[in-house]
Amino acid sequence: MRTRTRLAPRHAKGDNDRIMLTPTRLTLARTRRGLTAAELARKSGVQARAIAEYERGLRSPKPATVESLAGALGFPASFLAAPEPPRPQIVPRTEPLDAQAVAAAQLAIEFNGWLERLFVLPQPDLPAPKTPPKSTRDSWRLASGPAPNMVQLLESHGVRVFSLPVDCAGQEAFSCWHNGTPFVFLTPTATPEQARFDAAVQLAVLLGHDEPREFAAEFLMPQRLLAGTDHRHWHVGRDQFTKWANVHSLVQGGMTRRETSKLLTKVFKVLREHGTTPLHVAKELNLGLEELNGLVFGLVLTALPGGGEPGPRGRARLTLVH
Repeated sequence: MRTRTRLAPRHAKGDNDRIMLTPTRLTLARTRRGLTAAELARKSGVQARAIAEYERGLRSPKPATVESLAGALGFPASFLAAPEPPRPQIVPRTEPLDAQAVAAAQLAIEFNGWLERLFVLPQPDLPAPKTPPKSTRDSWRLASGPAPNMVQLLESHGVRVFSLPVDCAGQEAFSCWHNGTPFVFLTPTATPEQARFDAAVQLAVLLGHDEPREFAAEFLMPQRLLAGTDHRHWHVGRDQFTKWANVHSLVQGGMTRRETSKLLTKVFKVLREHGTTPLHVAKELNLGLEELNGLVFGLVLTALPGGGEPGPRGRARLTLVH
């Protein structure tokens, strides 16, 4: 069992109490805010040329400059001094990804790394690449009816599922890998049916299918079981129910709320029971509460009560039942 005795943001200091800027952290923060170097220069009062040199590691800024940049970016200075950010392996796709959304994914991956130091999370358990929908259902021992909550199903098989923040609403759902762990990121503005379908599509993407929407439709509602069935029973849109014609075009199918994360709900519950509030978590990650909330399906808002000294003593084992 590992023990953590404190949860507090870390600050990197150098000679003369200088905050050591990590160049890639500055790029990450700027990208996450959707700013060019020139735009950040106007907001911070730091010259654009200097910002470019800081990001390339050619110069080291003074502490006051780091504070100015951090303030303009809406991150604590400790965020800019933290270690190198993760570099996710994005699953190839035809449409380019928005850089701001990729930056949000990097923050989520960092949060996941923090969680894995405290909790024993489900390990990846995906079928072999190109496994067909029926075989995937069989390997996961799904009944013949509708697939269960897709977010929780993916989580139970070791896929980390996060929401994208509202400022990434224009980005479609996407997937990536990091150190052998698969990640799925869902758009915040999708209807409940669309989000469910998107999660199934991203499962197909992770499995390397060439027609992920075809896989998703068959996985959610096997064609052999559709005859005489009300599409609302399957929690999908009518255009999905009519099957292979335009399956990505959705209408309301009867779901009243989006599927959300059981794993993250459990995480915040256990942390709260040990006196660790979402504010503690955000500070440990060098993030604001709003930033963290945008990545975790808004669960921070339901986990705010609590207080006391932070720190689960050891690693809690989280299990998911679907």
